[in-house]
Amino acid sequence: MRLQHECIPQAILGMDVICQAKSGMGKTAVFVISTLQQLEPVDGQVAVLILCHTRELAFQICHEYERFTTYMKNVRVGNFFGGLPVKQHREMLKDPSKCPHVIVGTPGRIKALAEEKSLDLTHLRHFVVDECDKCLESIDMRADVQAIFKKTPHDKQVMMFSATLSAEVRPVCKKFMRDPMEIYVDDESKLTLHGLVQHYVMLQEEQKNRKLNDLLDALDFNQVVIFVKSVARARELNRLLNECNFPSTTIHAGMQQAERLKVYKEFKEGAKRILVATDLVGRGIDIERVNIVLNYDMPETDEKHGNGADSYLHRVGRAGRFGTKGLAITFVSGMWSTRRFPGDVVFFSVPSLPRCPVTPSLSRHSLAPPLTHSPCICQISQDRRTRKFSTLSRRGSTSASPSCRTRSTNRHT
Repeated sequence: MRLQHECIPQAILGMDVICQAKSGMGKTAVFVISTLQQLEPVDGQVAVLILCHTRELAFQICHEYERFTTYMKNVRVGNFFGGLPVKQHREMLKDPSKCPHVIVGTPGRIKALAEEKSLDLTHLRHFVVDECDKCLESIDMRADVQAIFKKTPHDKQVMMFSATLSAEVRPVCKKFMRDPMEIYVDDESKLTLHGLVQHYVMLQEEQKNRKLNDLLDALDFNQVVIFVKSVARARELNRLLNECNFPSTTIHAGMQQAERLKVYKEFKEGAKRILVATDLVGRGIDIERVNIVLNYDMPETDEKHGNGADSYLHRVGRAGRFGTKGLAITFVSGMWSTRRFPGDVVFFSVPSLPRCPVTPSLSRHSLAPPLTHSPCICQISQDRRTRKFSTLSRRGSTSASPSCRTRSTNRHT
């Protein structure tokens, strides 16, 4: 990929890097390959530190390091984040024969270990921040990153990556670096993946469940991620989907860490085909079989959630990754039905779907290798499913398929 051709040679030479590129274009491979190429492992010394904003992303990056070091038997990789036993981390760091050379973690746990002097960062050679805009836009998380950074040597390589880097965040990133190589995408329309077709549906809040039901019945997908705006809605929507015989699972911040990782592994391995999620997995998570993303709720723009347009780009970037094709459908209701989505994101209309046969064959969106499991098709009667599927949060209408106001356009991203 062009990104890797540009970045990896410079990164291997030790140059600081700020990189903005589309989701699914291989940013993780840039810092994994370049840091391992330069790594000279010494027992008891941590040489590479990767910080990311969620535990699931830390777990995924750690897995990538383990995959790349399969034949590098002298390199050890550690995963440090909240929810895992801190005592286990202390013991690992204390023993030179077990101390990781590469640590992937979240700022909170890394800062705590560094401040209690369990984690020695004086020999660090590479400091990486993935999804750097998310790590640095929050004052609390930025303070943690800065506290960790101060405990590292002055002479080290710093690399930061994200699909979304606003003009306000870029100067903050550069304060951590010395004359960095900078790769930006200033035209936001170019941040959307080429293979991703985007649609939206204008509807009322109480019509969402029925429309979701129709879409899941009609579309032939490998795996799908459905994004909602809160933990409560994730739990309830997952419950309703399972009641309707759609084999879904859910992941959100209200779950225990062990349970979250279990759900992540099951979904990544294909044991489940539908994932109901909050923005917890909206960034960085790479599930190769996901070819459809559904935004049940629009991303929100506020102090807690950050920029809604950025969240949208990251969410839909879970499909159509690394040159494959994907589909993104967003439900637009309430206040969003009367104004544009924040930013320069363009939505496309999706027509009302006709009633489909038991096994729909819209194979144009089924581009990853098929799963061995039976198709995700609801086997109970349409009337019974409709009655169940109209009860999320509010008692919705059980009338015929909800109207879908569309705006015709031939433009595609």
